[in-house]
Amino acid sequence: MYLLILNLPHLGRPITTVSTMYPASVSSSSPDRPFVIWQRVIDWAQQHYRERTFDKDNRIPARPGLLYLVERGVIRLAAISKQAKSRSPSLSEEGEAFLGFVGAGQPFELVAQSPYTLQAYAHVEQTSVIWLYWKDLENWPHFRWEVLESFRAQHQRKLIWLSTLGQRQTIDRLLGFITLLVEEHGKSIKEGYYLPFPLTHSQIGSAIGSTRVTVTRLMGQLRQQGRIKIIGDNLICLPASPEPITGG
Repeated sequence: MYLLILNLPHLGRPITTVSTMYPASVSSSSPDRPFVIWQRVIDWAQQHYRERTFDKDNRIPARPGLLYLVERGVIRLAAISKQAKSRSPSLSEEGEAFLGFVGAGQPFELVAQSPYTLQAYAHVEQTSVIWLYWKDLENWPHFRWEVLESFRAQHQRKLIWLSTLGQRQTIDRLLGFITLLVEEHGKSIKEGYYLPFPLTHSQIGSAIGSTRVTVTRLMGQLRQQGRIKIIGDNLICLPASPEPITGG
């Protein structure tokens, strides 16, 4: 399973948002080439009925062995214990372990792995997903290379996440988690950089190995310290020039 997001051990450097697979990587010799290839893939998917749009929180019927590309919107990845699922077939987010987000222009795949069931959900309205067999990428060799490069970058982010999970203090894991999420998906505003879609305290807790109550308490502490802000519809924002963290 490739995870796109998660935590960052250092907490003070400027935000550098990670670019998506397309249309970000542009060839110097042919600036429009990535856009053209991406559009060809979309056209091919539509012609072969390989594209589907989902409403918010709808589960993506993804299965192992296939490659998925997020055309529009955001995918939320979650792991569910097979034991817990057998006790309650219709689990809420309380029974899920949040694994990260997959943004527009990025690939993902699910791998069958006991004792967990890996699932994908549309995190925002009108999330469109394309699915392919890996052999389909033979039609676009350069695009195949871009997909593999994107997965390589995801693997590197996963290693950063694992190092952050080793942080002793929960508040360090929490702030590292938020920082990496905003680095990956954040948007710039006057106050700093913010995550453009909501994330519940239960989902955060499941990602960093804590509880909803603890996350709520520590989020309040980070706000008091000026390390984070909450803007709009409960969206998390990292100030442009945060103060050094204390306590925790």
